[in-house]
Amino acid sequence: MSEEQVLYNTANVTTDDKRYAGFWMRFWAYLADLIIIFSINGLLLSPLKFLNDGAGIEIGFWTLTGVIGAIVFYVYFLLMTKYFGQTLGKMIFGLRVIREDDGPLKWSDLLFREVVGRFLHRVFFFAVLLYAVVAFSREKQGVHDMIGNTRVVLER
Repeated sequence: MSEEQVLYNTANVTTDDKRYAGFWMRFWAYLADLIIIFSINGLLLSPLKFLNDGAGIEIGFWTLTGVIGAIVFYVYFLLMTKYFGQTLGKMIFGLRVIREDDGPLKWSDLLFREVVGRFLHRVFFFAVLLYAVVAFSREKQGVHDMIGNTRVVLER
């Protein structure tokens, strides 16, 4: 077996006729999604700079732009995954989110995966390290996949 085949085999695991997406494919897809989300936020939030002479509009502890930016972030991942089974970043890299039992994606699974899982990763800084679990788990699952009963696979 050549070195190239060994690298390919460790990046993406094939089980039950599915090829699970490895850490780096998912990482690049996530970066593409962040670029898209930042662009959407830029378009939505730029007009707010003209209000209040460019100062942030505060809502208690948060700013209006922070709240809107967070809503866009979570809604993007939730709705794209629910209705398309993938985000734009995953589409670019040929990845798809599926349920463990191959059934249709349920709102309950996606709320745990996309909202609770991502919230934990954002709030607890050390939890970002939990994304590394994808690199070492047999089915290339992150913690957010485990709590959402999902897998990320390479499309054929």
